[in-house]
Amino acid sequence: MSLANIKKSIRNVPDYPKPGVQFKDITTAMKNPQIFREIIDTMTEYFGDKKIDYVVGIDARGFILGGALAYKLGCGFVPVRKPGKLPADTIAEEYALEYGKDKLEIHKDALHKGDRVIIVDDLVAIGGTAEAAAKLVQKLGATIDSFAFAIELTALKGRDKLSRFADVYSLIKF
Repeated sequence: MSLANIKKSIRNVPDYPKPGVQFKDITTAMKNPQIFREIIDTMTEYFGDKKIDYVVGIDARGFILGGALAYKLGCGFVPVRKPGKLPADTIAEEYALEYGKDKLEIHKDALHKGDRVIIVDDLVAIGGTAEAAAKLVQKLGATIDSFAFAIELTALKGRDKLSRFADVYSLIKF
């Protein structure tokens, strides 16, 4: 398996969720067991030597990648969700998307001072979602070791926004 095969397996959906957006759909890669395994194994190799306490996965595809990565790294998993989805007390952070605004929440007791985390999502575009997750992690006193993405849309420069927080790793670049 190669990164080229992973890249070829990612579906492009034009004009979703609105006209002009070229949506990169990773679900076509994840449904192939060999490609999904390659994605997680490659990420695990990159982060394997780091002392990580938690993988913070961003709703929703970040849960899939983040859960698998946390398992492989032997650490805990913490979800960051859209509003109203977490059952206990939360804190929230609003952010801008390339096509609108949204908000993320995390449980107030999910992380603590000294915890080291990797923030994971399927894709980074302008970086707003991951930046909101980073601000939530920082509000709880944890340290962001890295961001991890399967896909990076380089022209949208999300890496530039996130690199002020931590290292940015992406598997595939478009």
